[in-house]
Amino acid sequence: MNRRPLERREARRRRADEHGVVTARIRPGHQVTLIDLSPGGALVEAGRRLLPGSSVELHIQAADRHATMRGNVLRCSVVRVRPESMCYRGAIAFDRHLPWFAEPAGYDIPFRGDPTPQVL
Repeated sequence: MNRRPLERREARRRRADEHGVVTARIRPGHQVTLIDLSPGGALVEAGRRLLPGSSVELHIQAADRHATMRGNVLRCSVVRVRPESMCYRGAIAFDRHLPWFAEPAGYDIPFRGDPTPQVL
């Protein structure tokens, strides 16, 4: 039996080749690598541990725009260990949505005949 996992994300994640972010850092200036980005959050890799539950400020810079997003660290784990360093991967949920990737809102209502029937 092949079951697909339930998709719980509110918006599509955009990978590095899609989001156009050139640099990203967490205040007070720690450089991070943006793995993916959505209007509601980001997945980052950093040389410093991100404490789950803590508030962070993520500064992102694209070629034509920049933004500062406040959020909370949801989780953080070690993804790479080298003799001289460790690399951490953390998920950040933004306090407000990043407006860069606004997708059209609305409902797709299927047509099921005449919506206003004739009254005689």
